[in-house]
Amino acid sequence: MHKLSVIAAAAALLAGCTMEPWYHRPEAPVSQSFPQGGVYATQPVAAGANGQNGQNGQAAPSANGAAATDIGWREFFVDPRLQQLVDIALKNNRDLRVSVLNVEAARAQYQITRAELFPAINATGTDTRTRVPKAFQTAPSNPYSVYNVGVQASWELDFWGRIRSLKDQALAQYLSTAYARKAAEITLVSEVADQYLTMLSDDDLLKVTQETLKTAQDSYNIAKAQFDTGTGTELDLRQAQTVVENAQANMQAQLRARAQAENALVLLIGEPLPADMPQGLPLDGQALLNDIPAGLPSDLLTRRPDIMQAEQTLLAANANIGAARAAFFPKISLTAAFGTESLSLGGLFKAGTAAWSFVPQITLPIFEGGSNIANLQLANVEKRIEIANYEKSIQSAFREVADGLAARGTYDEQIAALERSTFANQRSLTLSELRYKNGVDSYLPVLAAQTSLYSAQQSLVTARLARLTNLVDLYRALGGGWIAQSGETPREPDAPADYGAASAPAAASAATAG
Repeated sequence: MHKLSVIAAAAALLAGCTMEPWYHRPEAPVSQSFPQGGVYATQPVAAGANGQNGQNGQAAPSANGAAATDIGWREFFVDPRLQQLVDIALKNNRDLRVSVLNVEAARAQYQITRAELFPAINATGTDTRTRVPKAFQTAPSNPYSVYNVGVQASWELDFWGRIRSLKDQALAQYLSTAYARKAAEITLVSEVADQYLTMLSDDDLLKVTQETLKTAQDSYNIAKAQFDTGTGTELDLRQAQTVVENAQANMQAQLRARAQAENALVLLIGEPLPADMPQGLPLDGQALLNDIPAGLPSDLLTRRPDIMQAEQTLLAANANIGAARAAFFPKISLTAAFGTESLSLGGLFKAGTAAWSFVPQITLPIFEGGSNIANLQLANVEKRIEIANYEKSIQSAFREVADGLAARGTYDEQIAALERSTFANQRSLTLSELRYKNGVDSYLPVLAAQTSLYSAQQSLVTARLARLTNLVDLYRALGGGWIAQSGETPREPDAPADYGAASAPAAASAATAG
């Protein structure tokens, strides 16, 4: 059992000694299974089954029935360049650093709150200078000094569980922050992959545009030569020029998009792109796992860190109700002191100077202007808010997975159709150019064929990108991306940010002491 689970279980047991409401996990407000039939019926199967191939005629890799949480991102992303970029991002991304620091801050806050359960012991030393009326003078001098050295202890007896409820609240907030860090890391992995794939698609679009521009320029040169010799019309010339100018404009837009995509990737990885990166794979060579099983919606409760984060926030709100209830009852505190006391500094440690005091105190709220009632009402409302947030996080996760499954079931057929359409458009352009060069047709059919081919090629690149980013996002939506290698022991969400070597979360042991 993971250490964080042990901590959460211990907190739940301690809650029985407080005035916190007994926690019942809200029912998941989604169906018991993901949608089926229609677009969901055509899902990829394991590699090799029925001779299935992936995109570009490659053998489709298989998850072999493993859940996304058990598949390391190094197995999911086979591109060595992408693997290096993800590794760099995990070390350098500033948003992830903030998430890790937030965990440390929440851990410190929990330790501060937990410390209030124990007595506070302090060493004290005082020099009190006092003047009294002569009628009450008992000391040899007036004014006079009283020196005191000793030890003082104070302790609030937590009969009603107020401090324990606050401690439970701080612990749940700490765990919530830890799961938020885990969610941030998983999201970062998918964002780097999505941005890298976008950059590859921009490269492909630029290649398509450059090829179109070359073909259009050749056609324009022919049309101009025919126009200059009087065998061609100005209409043919201007139509050929239109294709060239549109391709030129598109190329500038795509160069801009490519540069901006690289800037976005640089921001994610936290440093300029290294010059010594390994050779990457083309867009249509990204053999991502496409048959990861979706499982059941109930699996998301333990696989999605954002859902676990929302539940811990709900537990914190539940614990806060216990503290608000305890505020209606007496607060009992004990203060004790022991030391030596003398009228002279030199006589502090002589015989007969021992002094002690013991001050029990009970405070019963009588009139607070309605603040205690308002605090309890606020705590109950905040819990209902967090219940709604928890349920919404489940619904959002369900929708993300369902959307990913719907897309996964349609992209392969869409891309196959676009590949056939691209081939048909290529043949149409070849035939149109032959007819134009032989004087059978005007340039208009060539123009239409070039435009259609260009549009089909762009659509094919866009669909390939959408398919790959959908697989990446589905991997994330199913909870994948936390481990680097399949089979390794998952780190705790509050583990130190040492991505170079596995290290035990020292924070968890500190929390266990509570």
